[in-house]
Parts: sequence; structure tokens; C-alpha cells
Amino acid sequence: MTAFYTNEALRLDVLVDDLVVCELKAVDEVNTIWEAQLLSYLKLTKKRLGFLINFHAPVMKKGIKRFII
Repeated sequence: MTAFYTNEALRLDVLVDDLVVCELKAVDEVNTIWEAQLLSYLKLTKKRLGFLINFHAPVMKKGIKRFII
């Protein structure tokens, strides 16, 4: 896993094996703006798979949302 910087204004949280974009959060409630942000990252990087991961979820599997474009 590596941090990936696309330019000064955009910064991915994690890019795994140059294939999967992960947006990491630790919040009570996931905001739809973060979903839109992840979709934008996928389009800009031309990747197809992304995960929005919320570490504050009571059960980890409920804190993971997968996006495929």
C-alpha cells in the first residue's frame, strides 16, 4: 500500500497495488460527499474498484462500501 498524490488539490488515502482506491474514514455517519469523492478519484485515476472504509462502524463489515465503475 502506498499514498498517492494526483496533484496539489487531490490526495488519495490509499492506492493498493495500483488497482484499488481506498478512502478511509472514522466517523459516526458516512456522508454522501465522500462517496462522490471516491467516484471522482476512480474516474480521474482510471481505476475501476474502490472502497469507502469507515473504521468507526460497530461491525467492520458494515463499515465497508464497495464501488465499481
